Parts: sequence; structure tokens; C-alpha cells
Amino acid sequence: MTDELSHSPASLPNARWSAAAPFLVISCVGAACFAVATIADPSTLRLFSEMLIYLTLAQLWNLLAGYAGLVSVGQQAFVGIGGYAFFYSTTTLGIHPLLGLAAGGLASLLAGAASTIFIFRLRGAYFAIGTWVMAEICLLTVAIIPELGGGSGMSLPAKIVRTLGATGEQRASAYFTLAALLATVTVTAIYLLMRSRIGLAMVAVRDSERAAEALGVNAARIKRMVYVGVAFATGFVGGLIFLMKLRMTPDAAFSVLDWTAYVLFIVVIGGVGRIEGPFIGTVIFFSLRAVLADYGPVYLVVLGCVAVVAMLFAPKGVCGLISRWVGFEVFPVRRRTPSTSQE
Repeated sequence: MTDELSHSPASLPNARWSAAAPFLVISCVGAACFAVATIADPSTLRLFSEMLIYLTLAQLWNLLAGYAGLVSVGQQAFVGIGGYAFFYSTTTLGIHPLLGLAAGGLASLLAGAASTIFIFRLRGAYFAIGTWVMAEICLLTVAIIPELGGGSGMSLPAKIVRTLGATGEQRASAYFTLAALLATVTVTAIYLLMRSRIGLAMVAVRDSERAAEALGVNAARIKRMVYVGVAFATGFVGGLIFLMKLRMTPDAAFSVLDWTAYVLFIVVIGGVGRIEGPFIGTVIFFSLRAVLADYGPVYLVVLGCVAVVAMLFAPKGVCGLISRWVGFEVFPVRRRTPSTSQE
């Protein structure tokens, strides 16, 4: 393994701080979320909820592409499946919205497991195209099912909405709490996964599948496990997204721009293959959106130009630049071989 797998906390000059930093950061973020939930107005809570949702989606895509090497442009499939499973389970089956979120995750897990039978026969760019085709098939399928509202979509009844709060302020606080919990669990789980032997095997498969298999790693099982796990979490997020929106249509649920293109921008700008990257990318994305949202198509043009410039001059993202300048990582998941650490 090269230095790209490197940097255990013990090999860094600030090793003790590096070991404690991830959990300290997570604790501080959790405390900040609690403070925001108690003092912010509903519109601010919804904005922060949206930021946390995009942070979670970016972390999941970063795990899939940055760490496992599975570049997908069809994650909107699991957002849409999770959203529709949530709506159907709560409106038709009558289950509680919180259980409906789990139902959305389970539906996406099953869809992800079934899709691996076909798309895992593809490699490289063909894999990416295959995931997008799968998402389009899901969109067209949902649009012709009358029980799911067809092309006109579905709306969430008021009695279901009120289970999360009688007033708009209470519901906004509930949405924010769910988004914060989901983001915290996702970041913590990814960090612990990448510090485990499974995470090391995952990165080894990404760098060289043949070499990893020669060392005894079951590459196919690792990739399927990551893909299905990300599908489950993305479906859970999809349910939360449309619980907040209260209405969904096939085009909105399976939007490649909203649930994949923006997420890719966040990860690329922040830094692919780094847990810190989506944090920075999310802040940059929402800052640009706030400044440029009134300019219509210019907003998308600027996002594209920023992404191209970042890929050309900062291929490891803003996080990579900061890490190179300060020599420090908040979430150190890479490892250094004994021979390298002694140099």
C-alpha cells in the first residue's frame, strides 16, 4: 500500500490530538445542533436541515466513490425509492412516519441488492452509466403506477404531518433533529468503518482489485456490502427529504440534478476520499447558492466553472489543500506502513 493509504494517528506529530479530534468534532457539532434547535426560527431550521441532508448524501456518495471506487451517477434512484416507500407506507399502510423512514431505507436496500446482479457486471464508465439507467427505469416505473399517484405524484395528509408536531415550529424542530441525528450517525459510522479492517480492505480494492484479491480480500463481497449499505442509508434520507417537502412527483424524486449532481459538486469541491471534504463542500455549495440563486441559469454555470477549476488546480479539493498546508486531518483514516513511518 502506498502513502495514499497512510497516516495512522500514531505516525503524525500531533498524534494524541488526531486520535481525539473526530469525536471532539462530532460532539461539538452535536452541541451546536442542539443550540440551533432551541433558538433558531423555523426557516433557519429548515435551511440547516437541508444542509445536513446534503452533508449526509455527500458523505454516502464519498464512501461509495471516494473510498470504494464505485462511481455512481444514479443515487437519485435510492432517494426516490426511499421517498415513495415512505409515502406509501404511511399513507396506505398507516404506519408511523418514523417507521416509514425505516421502510424507505429497507425498500432502497432491496432495490440496491437486486440492481447489483446487473450493474456489477459493468466496469468503469459503464458502471456509472448503468446506475443512471437504473435510476431512469425507476422513474418511468413509478410514473405508471396508479397507487403511487402516477405522473402527478403524492401528497402527505395533514394528520400524518401533525404526528411530528402540532405547529410549524415544532415540526421544523423535529425535521432538524432527525437530520442532525442522521448526519451524526452517518459520519460516525463511516469513520469507524474506515478505521476497521473492512475499511482497509475497501480502499485496497479501490486501488487495485486484483492485488487485494491476491491478499485474500473478497472484492465482490466488499463492493456489494458498501453499495447496498449506502442504498439503505440513502433511502432513509430520501424519506426524510419528502417528509419535509410534504409532496413528491417522479421528476422531483428521481432528479439527477438535485440528488446526484449537487452531491458530486459538494464532494469534488470539498475533497474526494476525505470525511472532512463534504463538510467544507456543503458550506461552499450553500454559500454559492445563497449568493447566486437570483441569477437563474448563471448559478449553474458558476457551479460548473468552480467544479472544473477545482478539478484542475486542486484535485484533492479544498480539504486536500488545507491538509497539505497544516499537515493535519480531523478524521485520520489513512494508514502508513512501518517502513514508511520510520523514514
